[in-house]
Amino acid sequence: MQNILKYLKGDRVIWVITLIMLGFSIVSVYSFVPVLVKTEGGTPFKYLFKHLIYISIALGTMYWVHKKNPKYVSQLSKFGFYLAIALLIFTLFGSGVNDAKRWVKIPFVGLSFQSSDFAKLALIIYVSKQLVKKKDKLDHWKEGFWPVVIPIIVICGLIVKDNFSTAAMLFAISLALLFLGRVPLLKVLTLIGGGIALLVFIVLIHKAAPSFNLLPRYATWENRIFNRIHDDENVIENAQALNAQLGIYNGRITTDNFGLVGQGIGDGQLKEYLPQAYADFYYASFVEELGPIWAALLVLLYLILLYRVMRIGLNSDNMFETYLCIGIGMLMLSQASVNMMVCTGIFPVTGQNMPLLAMGGSALIMTCLALGIVQGIAHRQLTSKESEEETADVDILVTE
Repeated sequence: MQNILKYLKGDRVIWVITLIMLGFSIVSVYSFVPVLVKTEGGTPFKYLFKHLIYISIALGTMYWVHKKNPKYVSQLSKFGFYLAIALLIFTLFGSGVNDAKRWVKIPFVGLSFQSSDFAKLALIIYVSKQLVKKKDKLDHWKEGFWPVVIPIIVICGLIVKDNFSTAAMLFAISLALLFLGRVPLLKVLTLIGGGIALLVFIVLIHKAAPSFNLLPRYATWENRIFNRIHDDENVIENAQALNAQLGIYNGRITTDNFGLVGQGIGDGQLKEYLPQAYADFYYASFVEELGPIWAALLVLLYLILLYRVMRIGLNSDNMFETYLCIGIGMLMLSQASVNMMVCTGIFPVTGQNMPLLAMGGSALIMTCLALGIVQGIAHRQLTSKESEEETADVDILVTE
């Protein structure tokens, strides 16, 4: 490990956690894909090979980005924002599942890309840049507030049609960044009220004129919420959520190991019935096979990762880097938290996978890209600190 880490700059703890999680994802994906084999055919090795390709791309991206100066991220923020808009619009004509059009097929290679994964990071970068650029004008609606807020409305508006949970989560993270960026609280509250009012208005139009199909997944959202409220009366409708909770229960009832380390890797049973055991219901499959001790360690790893990312941001002398690190940290923890809360029955069923662990794809690549940016910031901080120490040593020698 030391031989590997000497080539990796930045925060070593983040590198170690990333490599551990990616390494374990190889084992877990191979174990959690039986239901995918049943529904789409192929063999577990097929999906494992595909996942290995994504891991290679993700690690290569993270390594390449972490060697670059973070100033380039700031300079490319506007381009990334407009590219995100273009991808989201193009996705409206892409592949759909359950009336949700989220994926763009990549020609010739047989892989797919979820544009919202890129849009989430692009928006956080752009909002961070705008908060710094408009810091002295945030009291003014036209010159400061709207230039920061309109990008949030546009990106979240394009995502919400097919992925309400992602749009809501991204909107909440953006609000947190606005608050940290010292946008007046009254304006933030106005934005929240306006967003809720706009959503209610669109829902009313959808109900009054369903032929327009403004919200093609509205019935799914409504069913998930009401089925969650009346879960005892809707066993069939809540089959996924109930199977996830049963999987967690199975992880602690083994008799030969005091219920502490689960059924064992590869021996889980509920993954055969969970359609997204390798992604949206990853945590349930994880607890069933590894038990509550490893589940607690997994939560701890995410908290350590959040702490290291936040610390890098708070140690930066550049406010853009501070906002960006905080936004990335909140995004990763939010995704992991929602996945855990869905699996444990706290949240209605929704599509958020576990960062760095779920079966690879655009989410894995964009997570590693985000961590690469954070590592680039950490590398710059360490380089600056070493330069200052060398300068201080030279001054001492000259004085002596």
